[in-house]
Amino acid sequence: MTPNALARKHPNQNSESLRNDKYVETPEDSKLTRKLDLRLIPIFTTLYLLSFLDRTNIGNAKWDRRIGNGWLAASSLREYLIVECAQELEISGSEYNTALALYFVAYVLFEIPANVTPQPLYTRISHLSLSLKRFNPQIWLPTLTLVWGIASIAQGLVKNKAGLFGVRFLLGMTEAGLFPGVIYVFSVYYRRNERSWRVAIFFGGAALAGAFGGILAYAIGKMEGVGGRRGWEWIFILEGVITVTVSLFAYFIVPTWSHSAKFLTEAEREKLSVRLNSDSDAGQKEKFQWFYVLQAFKDPVVLGYALLFHGFAFVLYSLSLFLPTIIIDLGFASWQAQLLTVPPYALATLAIGSTVWVSSNLNLRAPFIVGAAIIAIIGYIVLIATHHPGTQYFGVHLAAVGVYTGNALLLSWPGENVSGQTKRAVAIAMQITIGDIGAVAGVLIYRPSLSANDFRTPHAIAVGYLAFAIIIATALAIYMKNENKRRDQVVNEGKEVEFYTREQVKAKEQGYEMGDRDVHYRYVY
Repeated sequence: MTPNALARKHPNQNSESLRNDKYVETPEDSKLTRKLDLRLIPIFTTLYLLSFLDRTNIGNAKWDRRIGNGWLAASSLREYLIVECAQELEISGSEYNTALALYFVAYVLFEIPANVTPQPLYTRISHLSLSLKRFNPQIWLPTLTLVWGIASIAQGLVKNKAGLFGVRFLLGMTEAGLFPGVIYVFSVYYRRNERSWRVAIFFGGAALAGAFGGILAYAIGKMEGVGGRRGWEWIFILEGVITVTVSLFAYFIVPTWSHSAKFLTEAEREKLSVRLNSDSDAGQKEKFQWFYVLQAFKDPVVLGYALLFHGFAFVLYSLSLFLPTIIIDLGFASWQAQLLTVPPYALATLAIGSTVWVSSNLNLRAPFIVGAAIIAIIGYIVLIATHHPGTQYFGVHLAAVGVYTGNALLLSWPGENVSGQTKRAVAIAMQITIGDIGAVAGVLIYRPSLSANDFRTPHAIAVGYLAFAIIIATALAIYMKNENKRRDQVVNEGKEVEFYTREQVKAKEQGYEMGDRDVHYRYVY
């Protein structure tokens, strides 16, 4: 087969190319987008808020009074309740960190299977068919929420540390599929330039969970002795009950795939398909094939996204789990510390919205990710170098703004830039999987033995992780910019067929699409 015949036989049908320049937005498009926003964003943001709340409601203990083999202190009512939990379950300081880490170990292990593994393979590993790509998100995502809500309730019913370790592992396993699953669903409802803003609002649920989690737990904690249960038990039980209740409503709200969404009329589904096909593969029905999975594993850009999140995940989860402890160590009273966790998260929420809006309008990602990391580094340096509580509290604000804004931007990047549907699902799951190894490191490094001098050693390590993230984001941007220029040159010179490697030509002959490896595809950097 000649090169020209090959090009005619396999036109670029699903690559995300420059075709979006030819699509003209109409008032009907705006109306359709608003309808999508009202259906998707509130429910998905709520689910993520509950997910973040349930994973971090264990995380506000400060260790400085001897209990067993660790150090523990009741620095606020919420912390007192968790101290009581630790006493009853005979958990030491290091074992507390182990309980936190087990969540992320499970999260890492089940991330990719929860979204892309085909049922026959995974059923040999587990009787649970954890596969968003194989199942309807309208069923799968609410079911995940229901199960992790039950696991959260179980945290309040455990009687020993083995039970707590097991429940934390189960919680990580069941929550693993939500975030990448939602990002993938966004990618089949929105055009490329519309996704980052929606992902940012969705991720804002994490910051909101941080802002309200402590206050909610403080109120629930006053139920000490009600029904013969301790306050710490009620924190886990009632927050889990809220999650279970919302999950039942979610079965009626979370949509299915865009091509069969019942909340849209037939005309709206057709309009949506045209919009999606104008600049992406999202409107097509792609059959699962291992070729596309291997595409993701062999793509260095996909690995870059994962390493970028690895750098940011360290600071994201160590900050969210230990922020009350950090503030208390600055010398504030217990009730002040509980309230002082709210402003940094509130400011981070505002920063996410404003920064991502500007980023979307300028169609730039890497410069804002790097900028967010620099702001976070400045915040950590303030925490390390100063000794005045007010100044250090200002540093906490800078760290929270940089950490949460950077994560909101980088977590939406693969959803915009990776094409084929299966490859995109794998890429998103890989990003979270490899990234959350950084979370495991974070919760283990912020441990009692390194808490001296207001956690200065862990803060210094956090600066190193953020510097690593800056290097990765810069490298990705340089590669994407140069690759876009190279592809422009190839197209202008009419050498499209020569662009592909021998392996890619063979794959095209077999009917496989190149996705983001197509010569007409352009990266957003």
